[in-house]
Amino acid sequence: MKSKLLITCLLLTGAATATFAQEPVDTAMIRKIRQEGLNNSKVMETAFYLTDVSGPRLAGSPGLKRAQNWAVSQLTKWGLVNAKNEPWGKFGKGWEVQKNYAAITVPYYHALIAIPKAWTPGTNGAIKSEVILIKADTITDLDKYKGKLQGKVVIFDTKNTLKPGFEADAERYADSSLNKMAAEKPQARRTPNANNMQNPRMVAALKARALRNAINAFLKDENVGLILSMARGTDGTVFTTNGASYADTAKVVALELETSGEDYLRIVRLLKAGQKVEIEADIKTEFFTADLQGYNVVAEIPGTDKKLKEQVVMLGGHLDSWHAATGATDNAAGSAVMMEAVRILKAVGFKPKRTIRIALWSSEEQGLHGSRNYVLNHFGDPKTMQLKPEQGKVSAYYNLDNGTGKIRGIYLQGDSAAGPVFSAWLAPFKDLGANTLTISNTGGTDHLAFDAVGIPGFQFIQDPLEYGTRTHHTNQDTYDRLIEDDLKQAATIVASFVYHTAQRKDMIPRKEQPKPQGTN
Repeated sequence: MKSKLLITCLLLTGAATATFAQEPVDTAMIRKIRQEGLNNSKVMETAFYLTDVSGPRLAGSPGLKRAQNWAVSQLTKWGLVNAKNEPWGKFGKGWEVQKNYAAITVPYYHALIAIPKAWTPGTNGAIKSEVILIKADTITDLDKYKGKLQGKVVIFDTKNTLKPGFEADAERYADSSLNKMAAEKPQARRTPNANNMQNPRMVAALKARALRNAINAFLKDENVGLILSMARGTDGTVFTTNGASYADTAKVVALELETSGEDYLRIVRLLKAGQKVEIEADIKTEFFTADLQGYNVVAEIPGTDKKLKEQVVMLGGHLDSWHAATGATDNAAGSAVMMEAVRILKAVGFKPKRTIRIALWSSEEQGLHGSRNYVLNHFGDPKTMQLKPEQGKVSAYYNLDNGTGKIRGIYLQGDSAAGPVFSAWLAPFKDLGANTLTISNTGGTDHLAFDAVGIPGFQFIQDPLEYGTRTHHTNQDTYDRLIEDDLKQAATIVASFVYHTAQRKDMIPRKEQPKPQGTN
């Protein structure tokens, strides 16, 4: 089996060298990288420590700090230097769930699938209460509940229903989908449109949000015991969100549990039929305010070339997660792959010309804070485009943050000049399913911080699998959802990209420098 794999690799890499003669491809090093990445992988071991051992990794939480400290230690053991938790600025309060129990006790016992919203308080001990159904289309509809809700569990009436799913949760990209991505044309940079605020859907969404905020404020003033809200998701999956600000100056809100659709609708049906429902709950959460700083994990493989060692090749992914599970596909997968990529390069004895720097970001889920502040501190301000000398020394940044799916290619982020380079580098991995280039971009993640200041920043195309349907920000995002062969493949390809970027005669081509944000 190994001999067949080697022959395939030699044929493909030889073809790549012939086809892209203008872009050198180191076939001998690719063989070493493939051997180490596919046959001696440590990626699942790394993922285990980032998920099962560290636990949920909400920004500022003890779980994130455990994962960060472990990553610094592990990267150091692998031989990287300057490994540290680098502060990037003030974040805010940390928070974690320490106890979570809620169940129906009347008309019968049933344990609920329900997750506290992030940055909400606990129950301050066990509570037991009847459930009150709230029907409110306007803020004035709340008048009839005034003075009647203290200590009660409240739930909102809804017209939502759950429908059976007739499509698989998980899928891989079909060739037709990849071909469509490859055929996409460059698009002009979008500018803010004031007319968006007049969009009927936007107006309706803003009105609904304002009403819900007003209702929540009313319920807090009424000292309700617990709020139940219907979570997005089916089949016991709960998509989690935050229920309050993480700012250290934020006001305390009422406790809110995002409840599975099945449990939520059962309670609503019972109440609308005149049946009494009682719930007992014991929720304990804790805020952490001793250290309000945010941190990124950073480590390096130092460059060795006298002229090029001051230049940098960066790779990374965000290490923080949401709190309902252990953040396996979002984004322990990406962090584990990037750690594995640098482990592979160290294991094969690579001594790069350019310095290689890995960064595992924090607070991505709250707005790319870790990467944006790192870029602001080191490279420049996208608002003014006042750049620092280090900005011109970064060849490229590679990011991974779309789940556990294997790499199918790379988003060029509008950098058409990088296309021929990446085509040559992907050619040796066509047998592993990776050969697609698209000029377009994927959804917001940490590469955008680099792109905003003119540094070539790229996200890899990954098979979606069940990322958007089952695991992204949910209570199902656990180690068991990771696909080992896909992560091995991804780490191997990333290691090759980083290797070639570090050794390339020139830095990765840059597109036109962006204008200061806010200008047309």
